[in-house]
Amino acid sequence: MKLSRTASWFLLAFGVWSWFIWVSFVRNLWKNGSGQAFDAAGDPTAYFWVHLALAVSSFLLGTAVGVIGLRGVRALRRASREERDA
Repeated sequence: MKLSRTASWFLLAFGVWSWFIWVSFVRNLWKNGSGQAFDAAGDPTAYFWVHLALAVSSFLLGTAVGVIGLRGVRALRRASREERDA
C-alpha cells in the first residue's frame, strides 16, 4: 500500500504531536496539586492510574502512527530519488 505525501506527513505530524501533548499531560499529572491524582498520604489515586494508562496507550498509538508516517515519507523520498537517477 502506498501512502500519499500528504497522508504520510499528516501521520508523522500526528505522532509527534501525540508525544508532545501526552508528555506534557503526564508531567502535569505528576505535579498535580488538586488532590485528584494523589491522596493526602501522597499515594496515587484511581484517577492517576486511569489517566496514566490513557497516556501510555496514547504514547504507543502515537508511536505506531508516527512510524507509519515516517515509513511513508521515507518511501516517497526513495522513490523520488530513484526516478531522478533513472
